[in-house]
Amino acid sequence: MRYIAFDVETPNRYSARMSAIGVAVVEGGKVVDEFATLVNPETHFDRFNIALTGITPQAAAKAPTFPELWPHLEPLFSSGLLIAHNAPFDMGVLAKCLCGYGIAWRSTADYACTVRMGRKCYPELPNHKLDTMCRHLGIALRHHEAGSDSRACAELLIDYQKHGLCAEDFRRSYRLEMCGR
Repeated sequence: MRYIAFDVETPNRYSARMSAIGVAVVEGGKVVDEFATLVNPETHFDRFNIALTGITPQAAAKAPTFPELWPHLEPLFSSGLLIAHNAPFDMGVLAKCLCGYGIAWRSTADYACTVRMGRKCYPELPNHKLDTMCRHLGIALRHHEAGSDSRACAELLIDYQKHGLCAEDFRRSYRLEMCGR
């Protein structure tokens, strides 16, 4: 099975556009491919999001837009089960970007959430936030940097698989045509 761990950062509280995306592909229990880039969201940035991610409007202005990236992302996203940490958030941003730019992909996309898997695998932890999980498992993390977050999500998935969890048991379907509403 092929898994596409991804993470997005957003420029503002509306979470309708991306300012960064990271993707880590997992096959055979290891990360086999990675991709990360800033994204020009073509919208305003909130101070909170700049402080959280370190991504400024000036840095993102030079980056490709989501429609420019989609021809590269679509084959990756279509090649396996999508995986994200707190996946409803990332799936919602993806849906809103597709809808907002009028990009047709599919009506639904299947995914699994590493937060839900973490609760099952490590119920004793006080919470299952990405930084908490990474600290517990000794996974390197530069939190709120999309490339690092997607790699960490992939490493969590690999750990869970080693503990006997199957991502298929956590599979959900996200209705993309709803634009994340």
